[in-house]
Amino acid sequence: MRNLIRSLSLGIVWVLSQSALAADLTDVNQIVDQANLAAYYKGVDGRSEARMVITDGQGRTQTRQFTILRYDRADGGDQDFLVAFSRPADVRNTVFMVAKHIESDDDRWLYLPSLDLVKRISAGDKRTSFVGSHYFYEDVSGRNITEDRHQLVETTEQHYVVDNTPKDPASVEFSQYRVWIDKANMLPQKIEYKDRADRLYRRVEVLEVQEIQGHPTVTKSRVSDLVSGGNTTMEFRFIKYDVGLDSSVFTERSLRKLPLQWLRRP
Repeated sequence: MRNLIRSLSLGIVWVLSQSALAADLTDVNQIVDQANLAAYYKGVDGRSEARMVITDGQGRTQTRQFTILRYDRADGGDQDFLVAFSRPADVRNTVFMVAKHIESDDDRWLYLPSLDLVKRISAGDKRTSFVGSHYFYEDVSGRNITEDRHQLVETTEQHYVVDNTPKDPASVEFSQYRVWIDKANMLPQKIEYKDRADRLYRRVEVLEVQEIQGHPTVTKSRVSDLVSGGNTTMEFRFIKYDVGLDSSVFTERSLRKLPLQWLRRP
């Protein structure tokens, strides 16, 4: 039944996107909703492997490798994520887990195997560095679109350009961010953040997109710190949707005892 509902939903999104080719969308909330679905809700669930290269302002690099599991409790609604690290050795078996909620703050946990410690990540820490990279914890599962006010500032031949302002400015480090959304596939292509002094300080860019199981999918992206000059590039491989995950994978037990049958490459 969930697959049938998902197929119907995808059909509606496809029809809407085809209509957008003939007539540009003008409702900013519709644009943001479609971009959120395109970026984070492909298939009922998903699995991918990621390689992250962290480069600091002096050009020194570090590498991280991990597997991401995702399960949608409702299309466009609550989700579960599990990120299990495999390389390098000092982060092997480190696990990050998110229970993403639409109506309340997300729940986030980090398991540190060297200490056998499960650490709860508070809502106030969601916009801090994800395992030493330029990505934030919030970037992994996506920012809740209800936390911002949205304004369509420009429609070009290729993009919808949307400005987003936080409803609770004290909860974040930015004053505003601008998103360029690709009209052809509704994926956000670039995001630029301004600080409270209205200075551009952070950029997120999509570098490569491939179609996987009928879904346009980001396979390479980069986050740049425009102040320090450092950046982190992330490449995704072995991506698969609708693999058959269920909610039992995303429990505290999986932090210490990894669900290996889902982490093995299919």
